[in-house]
Amino acid sequence: MTNSLPTNIFRACALSLALIAVPAAAGASDKAGHSHEHAHAHGDENKDVHAGYFEDDQVAARDLSDWEGDWQSVYPYLRDGTLDPVFAHKAEHGDKSAEGYKAYYEAGYKTGVDGIEIDGGKVTFHRPEGSVSGRYESDGYEILTYKKGNRGVRFIFKKVEGDESAPSYIQFSDHKIAPEKADHYHLYWGDDRAEVLSELTNWPTYYPASLNGKEIVEEMLAH
Repeated sequence: MTNSLPTNIFRACALSLALIAVPAAAGASDKAGHSHEHAHAHGDENKDVHAGYFEDDQVAARDLSDWEGDWQSVYPYLRDGTLDPVFAHKAEHGDKSAEGYKAYYEAGYKTGVDGIEIDGGKVTFHRPEGSVSGRYESDGYEILTYKKGNRGVRFIFKKVEGDESAPSYIQFSDHKIAPEKADHYHLYWGDDRAEVLSELTNWPTYYPASLNGKEIVEEMLAH
């Protein structure tokens, strides 16, 4: 699966749309959102939220400004071996080998969009073959419930103008559930809102463009 733009932005997930998790719904794959693979723990007050355990009334709408900035894909760092220490660390505490984790994240991080710039409502997607952009406005959020019992929130934005080849919908997941600046995020995109929401295995991941590979490894190990 790739995230090439413009015409084949996202292939439909093999799951039936009946498994799309929406507020109060359940039954998505326990891989969905992969929050159980790298649950965050930034202090006791946020530990449960970042691990995917929260109440519906804790969720609040967010503005695109939470993700404003210049971001780089981590996929190239996986491909060149920079992230190998992260997978080795996960293997020490998880249920996969380092190679198993690398394969899992290979599928998750895979993307043809090397960089993303977010400035106000404008989102620009940078690819080797060129860039496309659009202006996006909030289209609400959806709460997904996973088989493991934890949950995640997709904050959704709809294109209101811009390049035809820019995706109609973008959906952010960053282990936060209310207004807060993102330190990294997973982005899903495509032209069908429900189809994008059903994507559970490919979650291109972006960190600030100002970080180098070593700094990204340090950030990942800290989580």
